[in-house]
Amino acid sequence: MPHLHLPSTEAAVTAVRAIAREHGREATVTDDIGADRTSRRTSAGAFTVLDPDGSLPHEAFVELGGSPAVTVRLFPEDDALITVDGIEFWDVPRDAVPAFLRSVYDGLAHVKGRFFPPGWWLIVPLPGDETYKEPVPGTSLTPWLNGRVR
Repeated sequence: MPHLHLPSTEAAVTAVRAIAREHGREATVTDDIGADRTSRRTSAGAFTVLDPDGSLPHEAFVELGGSPAVTVRLFPEDDALITVDGIEFWDVPRDAVPAFLRSVYDGLAHVKGRFFPPGWWLIVPLPGDETYKEPVPGTSLTPWLNGRVR
């Protein structure tokens, strides 16, 4: 199943808000618009609002209520940083954000661990055999992560 095509940051924010409503979560959105306000536009000159091609870059930060603690930072470059209970997933394609969130909220995301070498991993499977996997820092799990151990 292919991902939705989200042609803009605003389209991705709309999709994230819809998923939040589906799962009874509050979504708080902060928008940064213009090359002088977005985090990755370091090449833009001081007080420059537009990119060299005349476009207006848009970045958004979405904080979703409830457990697990989830935030989504949508970048103008068509990717996102999704944080789940303190675990950061960098470079998630913007089009994959809705499927990623559904995996977390529908109970598909899970934690796997090993005794040797010791360590825990948060695994977020998406449709089409796509999987995101990040190590859980430290030795203790949050209550939400502990409830997802397989």
